[in-house]
Formats: sequence, structure tokens, C-alpha cells
Amino acid sequence: MPWISVVDEADATGKVKRIYEEILSKRGKISNIMKIHSLNPDAMKEHMKLYLTLMFGSSGLPREERELIAVVVSTVNRCEYCINHHAEALNHYWKNNELTQKLIQDYKSITLPDRKCKMLDYVVKLTKTPYAIEQTDIDSLQKSGFSDEDILNINLITCYFNFVNRIALGLGVNFSSDEIKGYNY
Repeated sequence: MPWISVVDEADATGKVKRIYEEILSKRGKISNIMKIHSLNPDAMKEHMKLYLTLMFGSSGLPREERELIAVVVSTVNRCEYCINHHAEALNHYWKNNELTQKLIQDYKSITLPDRKCKMLDYVVKLTKTPYAIEQTDIDSLQKSGFSDEDILNINLITCYFNFVNRIALGLGVNFSSDEIKGYNY
């Protein structure tokens, strides 16, 4: 149970019901991170729009890399809700639960292409010490083959998950094994 009231799908009316129906049509089910916004449906709608843009919109980053960022940021922040949700999504692409679990333990413990390692190094630094980011961090990403648009998207996805982790952690958003499964990827 979260630490504040939420409007359950069965009890939703008006604007909340319409937004739930819209989310359901796009994602296949309503996540608890969306339900936590139910007392502010406009924020829920805009949050979902941002999520869909960053995670499913046009980008030079494949979906697998976006989910990789989500898991690593959430691991750094120790957000079990987002770790579990996005590990499930990442494993949809990797199809290797053991590798996904190793990633959660320490992303440096698994063999990834140098390009992805550089991306994750930036993601971790931006999450832990954003004040320490320098031009050399961007140069490293560019040298690894990321375009400026890719770098912007890496930054936005990292910042988005820092935002969402704080919503989940700050309001006690929980999950169950059923709640993390069955979404449209």
C-alpha cells in the first residue's frame, strides 16, 4: 500500500477514468506509479506522455538501451519498484534473467560493449554526482558513437528515472510479481 490515497481502477470516474483508459490502451495495464498520481490526473497524463516519449518515441537509442538506463539509474537509487519493473522490461529484450540480475548487482560485472559501458558510466555519474559532469564526459559519449541527439536522450532518460525513483520512494509505491508483468513493450 502506498502512503497516500490512490483511486483504484474500479473506483475511477471522470477525468481519472478517461486517463486510466488511455493508459490501459497504450500500456496494457495501469502501473502503481501511475495510480499514485490519481489525485492529480493532469500530472498523471503529462507524466505518461513524457514516459511514452522518452521510452517509446523516436530515438537513435534502441528500447533495450533505454531499459538498461532505467535499471541502472534505479539500482543506484535503490528504487526496488523501478528496478523490478524495468528489469522485467529489459529481460523482455535480453531473455536472460541471470544476466539481468548480475546487472542489478553491479553493471560493471557483466560484459557489455564499450559503447554501453560509456553510456552507463555517464548515467551513474549524472545520478550520483551531477555537479561533476564535464565536457569530457560528453566527449567520451561522442567518441563512443553517440550522436548529440542520443546524448540528449541518455540525459533525459536518466533524469526521468531519477524523478520517478523519487516519486516511488517518497510515496511508498509498491509492486507485486503480478503488477510488474503484462505490460506492452
